[in-house]
Amino acid sequence: MKLKKGQVSNLVFLVVIVVILFTPVGTAVKVWVNRFIAFSPGIIDADDRKLLTDYNWRLEDAVTGDIENLEQMKGEVVLVNLWATWCPPCIAEMPSMQALYDSYGDKVNFLFVTSDKKASVENFMSEHKYTFPVYYERSSIPAELFSRSIPATYLIDKEGRIVIDKTGAADWNSQQVRDQLDFLLKQ
Repeated sequence: MKLKKGQVSNLVFLVVIVVILFTPVGTAVKVWVNRFIAFSPGIIDADDRKLLTDYNWRLEDAVTGDIENLEQMKGEVVLVNLWATWCPPCIAEMPSMQALYDSYGDKVNFLFVTSDKKASVENFMSEHKYTFPVYYERSSIPAELFSRSIPATYLIDKEGRIVIDKTGAADWNSQQVRDQLDFLLKQ
């Protein structure tokens, strides 16, 4: 049976879709697309910012095993990123997160929180040479930081107001984010 021209093109299209959705090649394509469309996250207007009311969130440091609590960071600037090693938008934004961490890691509390297996996280961090701190949840996340989608990133000011609430990939090393961090650190 000979295929018609339209059938061949449909078959090629189907194969491309299967490759993108179900193979590592597809993950690389999805990461590239997410990087291409990632823009600086928006800053929430001062009047519309939610207040973090519950700081009781226990986190385990992936390297040391130490338990930390968000409560210890009250009154400081905190950036929380919920992510996974298998998530293309998460992977896409990680280089900009690393660059931001390299510049502000000694001034801002960075919490990269995942539920992935420890071996997967260690391999991912090593493969990409990332140095930002990774944590595992050891208690329920505060309601204001809960998200059904990842990546989800929150920038919290010293008063506990959520200044940025971004779901999906973003360019975290943008001048807009850096200016906002500088402003928050001066307050």
